[in-house]
Amino acid sequence: MGQADRWPSPGEAPERRSPAPADQNPPTPTALPRRPTPPAQQGSTSPTVSRPHRPTTSQSHLPLSPSPLPPPRRSADLPPVHTALICVALPGLAISSDQGQLTGHGLEGFYRAGRRVLSRCQVRVAGREPVAVQARTPAADHVRFVGTLRASPGAGPDPDVVVERTRHADGTERITLYSSAPRPLRLPVEVALGTDLADLAAIASGRAGPELPASVHDSGLRWSCADGCASVTADPPPADALASAGLLRWEFQLPPGGTASVELRVRQDGAGPVRSVGRAATSPLASARATGDHSGVPALLHTAIEDLQALLLRDPAHPTDTHLAAGAPWRCGMAPADALAAARMTLPLGTRLAAGTLRTLARTQLPGAGAQSGMIPGPMRDAGTHLPPSCTGTEATLLFPVLLAEARRWGLTRHETEELLPAAERCLSWLRTTVGDGAYLCDPQPGGPVRCETQAYAHRAALLGAELLDACGRPGGTELRQWARQLRTAFRADFWVEDRGGGRPATARAPDGRLVPQFAATAVHLLDTGLLGAGEQAPGLLDRVQTEQLARLFGSPAMDSGWGLRGLGAKEAGYNPFGHRAGAVRVHETAVAVAGLAAAGYEKEAGSLLRGVLAAAETFEHRLPEMYAGAQRTDGGAPLPHPAACRPSATAAAAGVLLLTTLAGIRPDVPAGTVTLRPMRSAPLGEINLTGLRVAGAPFSVRVSRLGLAMVEEAADGLQLGA
Repeated sequence: MGQADRWPSPGEAPERRSPAPADQNPPTPTALPRRPTPPAQQGSTSPTVSRPHRPTTSQSHLPLSPSPLPPPRRSADLPPVHTALICVALPGLAISSDQGQLTGHGLEGFYRAGRRVLSRCQVRVAGREPVAVQARTPAADHVRFVGTLRASPGAGPDPDVVVERTRHADGTERITLYSSAPRPLRLPVEVALGTDLADLAAIASGRAGPELPASVHDSGLRWSCADGCASVTADPPPADALASAGLLRWEFQLPPGGTASVELRVRQDGAGPVRSVGRAATSPLASARATGDHSGVPALLHTAIEDLQALLLRDPAHPTDTHLAAGAPWRCGMAPADALAAARMTLPLGTRLAAGTLRTLARTQLPGAGAQSGMIPGPMRDAGTHLPPSCTGTEATLLFPVLLAEARRWGLTRHETEELLPAAERCLSWLRTTVGDGAYLCDPQPGGPVRCETQAYAHRAALLGAELLDACGRPGGTELRQWARQLRTAFRADFWVEDRGGGRPATARAPDGRLVPQFAATAVHLLDTGLLGAGEQAPGLLDRVQTEQLARLFGSPAMDSGWGLRGLGAKEAGYNPFGHRAGAVRVHETAVAVAGLAAAGYEKEAGSLLRGVLAAAETFEHRLPEMYAGAQRTDGGAPLPHPAACRPSATAAAAGVLLLTTLAGIRPDVPAGTVTLRPMRSAPLGEINLTGLRVAGAPFSVRVSRLGLAMVEEAADGLQLGA
């Protein structure tokens, strides 16, 4: 229940929040009380883009006195970003409108490590702003704008000058003029610059100050305040620089067909140039490729890997360890549960990201002998209208041994596994200690509700953790399996809500035993049982009949929006197509549903969800946001973007990898020297070829035919195809 030092996303609860107004989130007969969020545990020390603006905690994990800063804007009031063009190469970030000009309004600007180093960059040519005609994001780390203007007197309605601007997340912008005029042109160019050097958190909460005064510096301008300095240099140097107006000027002579360029470099003084982890030759992600009958397949995988590379961060104290930030612009720092989930979905691209993420989080694990000993701290997350906030620290703690166990199956070395094993053991010890003699794990602890998805996380952690302990010759596996059996027996009886439609799993049980019967997408985690040896999936919490009913519910129109899986059934009380936990399509949950349904043999339902999210990806230029509205798909329609969704998002990008590799059903067991293929026999996207994946640290390629038959085309020496 720790708190990461960053601005809260729409899907997370702030550390403290005041009661909602009487007309907000009205209680329903089945809703649990919306209790205030419990105090945070000690936060992660990993780097973040948003600078800390919350109180930290002492070694005893008790909250300090609140800061005297003005209260932050509620996450519901965050500035909309669905129309913004966001390019990312962390720790660099640039946010622009589709007009290309940085006006200083809203979130616009260049950012470095969460500080806006340039907020205004307005270009005028011959005294006029170019007319914006196109804005595109060719890659995750840069955006291209094209504008036009008429510079020749009496030239008629046709533009004769094109102004192209290419803006990079590393703080570089190139402005190029192209002349199509029949005679030479003299074109004065002005660039107006300014910044407030404000934190992203302050900007988002409406607390950014005015622009700072500039001074002439080298071949550009410089700004400074008590918290730092920033500068812009130009190549070629300007003919004139006016500090009072924040203005740089040039005068270019362009012959017919001629060009001229200016390159601006934005720097935070003392920080040096931005070096993106994902652009380095040592990126932990394999450059896999996909081809096939479906036109969207190649672009989806390419864009997913590109987005993941853009969100990579290094642990500054251990620079060889990399992990994923949760997403831009709100969550450019470590979110433990999201980082672990994304690393798990990207295991087909290699185990190095998983290893770096696990090592980074192992260093944040809470020590001591108290009730929280062994937990991975994480912020609270809003759970919608029917439940109080959940603890992502619980989810992260249960994901840690699962990721380690499955990374070992994909080829994590024995040395790395044994290095991380003590941290995994502490996670499993926390689980058994917290549950005690009972069957269920409350979330948050103590006294919270018994959530459906938390039991799925705990059951999976127990079974995969037991396999891991046995394989490494450590005790405790038998006890974990015994508790998992006890949990299965209790869950099947206690969590199933009978109705005329065949029943459903309850979302949660209140502390008094009362069921919360709303059917939500969080139930997808009941299908995500985890990978054991010999290509087998671990048993789930539901029996065969209940699993079949769950698959039918996920395939129903109430849950399948045509664009993916709704977060809450359309007929449930409190349904809101834009609700991040109450009806919006969350890409991560849809991908988990597709993989789980396919593994359980329900390919019709899996294929429908898969085709829906791929259709949505095409409308988002294959760069999937973390969520979008769950409104029903119509002919000729498009999914409605969520105004506060991160894009790119680590879990959404990683979900693209999971969706496509699910088609091949790759189940490696590197310690046993085998890899098993369980492809989707229905081949919902036709033929697909996946090349450049990694299993056992070596390239792995697989092809799935239109008949649903899979064939390994490249693999590590000695790796055998399992039955």
